[in-house]
Amino acid sequence: MEPVYLVAAFFGGLIALIVRLPPLVGFLVAGFLLNAFGFPLTPSLQTIADIGVTLLLFSIGLKLDVRSLLRQEIWGTATIHMLGSSLLMMGFLGLLKLTGLGILRDSDWTVLALLGFSLSFSSTVFVVKVLEKRSEAKTAYGRLAIGILIMQDIFAVIFITASKGDLPEPMALALLLLIPLAPLLQKLLAKLGHGEMQMIFAMSMALVAGYHLFEYLGIKGDLGALIVGLLLAPHPAAQSLARSLFDLKELLLVAFFLSIGMTATPNWEALGLALLIVVAVPIKTVLYITLFTRYRLRQRTSILATLVLSNYSEFGLIVGALATQQGLLGEQWLVILSLAVAISFVFSSLLNTVNETLYRHIAPRLPAIPQEQLDPGDRPIEVGDAQAVVLGMGRIGRSVYRRLQKHYGLRVLGIDSNPHSVNKLQQEGYRLMEGDALDSDFWDKLLVSPDVELVVLAMPHHAGNLFALDQLRDRDFQGHITAIVEYPEEIEPIRTRGANAVHHIYDEAGRSLADSAAEEAGLVSATKQLG
Repeated sequence: MEPVYLVAAFFGGLIALIVRLPPLVGFLVAGFLLNAFGFPLTPSLQTIADIGVTLLLFSIGLKLDVRSLLRQEIWGTATIHMLGSSLLMMGFLGLLKLTGLGILRDSDWTVLALLGFSLSFSSTVFVVKVLEKRSEAKTAYGRLAIGILIMQDIFAVIFITASKGDLPEPMALALLLLIPLAPLLQKLLAKLGHGEMQMIFAMSMALVAGYHLFEYLGIKGDLGALIVGLLLAPHPAAQSLARSLFDLKELLLVAFFLSIGMTATPNWEALGLALLIVVAVPIKTVLYITLFTRYRLRQRTSILATLVLSNYSEFGLIVGALATQQGLLGEQWLVILSLAVAISFVFSSLLNTVNETLYRHIAPRLPAIPQEQLDPGDRPIEVGDAQAVVLGMGRIGRSVYRRLQKHYGLRVLGIDSNPHSVNKLQQEGYRLMEGDALDSDFWDKLLVSPDVELVVLAMPHHAGNLFALDQLRDRDFQGHITAIVEYPEEIEPIRTRGANAVHHIYDEAGRSLADSAAEEAGLVSATKQLG
């Protein structure tokens, strides 16, 4: 890749950060500028972008519970929205055609139908990147948005396969053997540790077993990467694998956003029509929020999922490119679609920087849904009669839980974000609930009982403990809050946020070990000797 591309991406992202926009907006603008100055979209840049997208879909698979796709609000919304959005977009373009506007004047209804379908998708790459940056991929609205995007991706693959007229190779049936092989792959993943072998395994699974094997057998490679990720997802090590891929994936996706901006050279007519198409994004927005409300989701879940899905998709470009190759669309339409997708990313980025403000503004204007009629997975969480709550049920959290329960006789509730850990500890007799303290949805749904006297923040990540403290104080929690820290410099910020007590885990472990060793040796402390 040419050095100028790296320089342009860096300064584009830096300027975006300075003006408080997501860096990807800067990458898109950098792509437009590179294109305007005559720099071509090179094969190496396109290859890096493709690898980034493949790793992104593989990572989605690693973190996805495939059963979630069977929920009505996911497959139902995805199906109805795709049909409705395609027809509405087709109607909108038809109205523009009646005005005699530019290229639309000579476009028939087949062209309008293809364009409507292309514009019905929302961007998987953009949405997942936004959610991961905010650590909200596991929130109720994040899981909803990702599930809908995966369904859309499946619809796109079916369309692309059907339009090419090429059925998958008969040998594609052999891919079913991946299902019984999955437990063996999971065991292999568990034995690789956390070093370079884990990364090589991840790249091999995503690019070889996923992308290239599926492409060779006539099935879209990106879908293959997603499926292979799904096969590995049940193993606990899949989460650490996804985390280890995060930085590499983020770096490679810079090339994707640059490539979107460099797809084609626009003229003023193309730019004007692209802007008109972006003006139609609210059509998708209204349709999404109408369907989410129909499925009895909380207002916050409906609104935030709608906002993050309000954009056009890179899959629209793939559909447009295929139609162009088959002579169904003129080449100028690919330029217009590229501009519309890129501009919609900028629009959606701006929208999602103020999503909480928009939520508070929109929510009072939506019909309220009674609590008992909400979807079961979206109802408030009650902690029952718990007197103490432990957030983070790792080794330290479990030790705190047992001590509070057995030594102090408290009714304790543990909360952890790992569903596998939750299931395992519940089987061992712990009273446990699944929840992510970094998920603002979780705090909005959590009803802290007046019986709760003590909250212990035992999460391994400093940011998680800080966020939890803010949420507890915002909700006027009156009990005692104790937190652990790993590094000395983390003590003061925790205290400043309102923790009643802060404990440095290594100091506490060292103190406990010294006391235990001295007690076993029959030694008396110096303070007792002086007394």
